[in-house]
Amino acid sequence: MAQNLSDNVCFTLYSATNALVRAFRPLLDAYDLTYPQYIVMHSLWYKNQVSLKALAQDTYLDSSTLTPIVKRLEAKGLLTRKISPEDERKKIISLTEKGVRLQQDAAELTATLMARSSMSLERLEQLRLLSLELRTELAKAEAS
Repeated sequence: MAQNLSDNVCFTLYSATNALVRAFRPLLDAYDLTYPQYIVMHSLWYKNQVSLKALAQDTYLDSSTLTPIVKRLEAKGLLTRKISPEDERKKIISLTEKGVRLQQDAAELTATLMARSSMSLERLEQLRLLSLELRTELAKAEAS
């Protein structure tokens, strides 16, 4: 049985995530982005011109959370929402030129944040892979 709150994996992941978001906040403030907005932009930098449903699947944000984020990013001129030519019920989310340019700055954000951490790139990669494994296993358990 756990003797301290930090002995619980769920709390440790939660507190580490909060620390990471707090560390990102001042870096993102310079670009007038929140962390969830940054996640959406990051997803679009990997795969542009996607449906809201595809964006929701990639970011793990539900549509009720994602829609206001996308609208705010559109108001900032970073992306557009247009009706799909194949299916008028679908909206296609696309980066604007301004949104594409932001990607170069974002690479510097990540490098700056990693420089603040004393963890090696190898350890950070281990952490990333373990987090992905945990998410996958929990999703399997939820589906069964």
